[in-house]
Amino acid sequence: AQRYEPTLFFSVPTLYNAMVNYPGAGDYDLSSIRLCASAAEALPARVWRRWKETFGSVILDGIGSTEMLHIFVSNTPEDLKPGSSGKPVPGYEAKILDEEERPVEPGGAGYLSVRGDSAAAYYWRNHEKTKATMQGEWLFAGDWYRVDEDGFYWYEGRSDDMIKVGGLWVSPVEVEDTLGNHEAVIEAAAVGVPVDDLTRVKAFVVLRDGYEGTEKLTEELQNWCKENLKRYQYPHIVEFIEELPKTVTGKIQRFKLRGQETAEDMPKSDDGIPQERGEVPRQEDELV
Repeated sequence: AQRYEPTLFFSVPTLYNAMVNYPGAGDYDLSSIRLCASAAEALPARVWRRWKETFGSVILDGIGSTEMLHIFVSNTPEDLKPGSSGKPVPGYEAKILDEEERPVEPGGAGYLSVRGDSAAAYYWRNHEKTKATMQGEWLFAGDWYRVDEDGFYWYEGRSDDMIKVGGLWVSPVEVEDTLGNHEAVIEAAAVGVPVDDLTRVKAFVVLRDGYEGTEKLTEELQNWCKENLKRYQYPHIVEFIEELPKTVTGKIQRFKLRGQETAEDMPKSDDGIPQERGEVPRQEDELV
């Protein structure tokens, strides 16, 4: 970027995070960039702020999908909140529904659905997935979201990544963002794992140079989460690893962290979710 002096920069949260953590990042001149865009995974507010402090440019985060062709909810230079996905793009409508497909209460979290003229008609030779995803004019996105009082959409995680602990939903994104705000942590991932027939939160943590994954640090991170999250959201188990498994676009592959259990098998206690809700669109499905 310093060499070719681009004016626009498009990337993913993983790369933005890697760049701000690169030794001597502040010595690079990226002043030619007037605007940045991020997608593929939710951009943590801490990464947004560090990028702004380090390079001076603003990152616009949003959400899109193959089924909708491009981004349908996004921040704009004039209207943004770091950490959020923004507001519906002109020409699109979005809504948040509960397990019974009813609108959630203000501030409540639920399934994101969207409609707009760019929506795919159906999946090629996949009738059941088409019925579960394309619901009239609306498309079931498979993401768990909430909307704040200002109309900004906040990503809580994929519906099949949400963790139910003691009957209460835990957003892996909230846990990961909170751990990422600790000085010892570069990035983290949270999943649900079975412990004595109960679902518990397990965090996989990548540490900064100079820190060791000791029992003392584990306790410190757990207390950090208890102080900054609801008590039931803290990670009961912490494992320190060198790097997180990710797709080529930078999305965390949480199913690999769950081991042999698949996204459809975890969490075990979400009996309230209809079967079709547990099956979310895959990028490899062909669209028409």
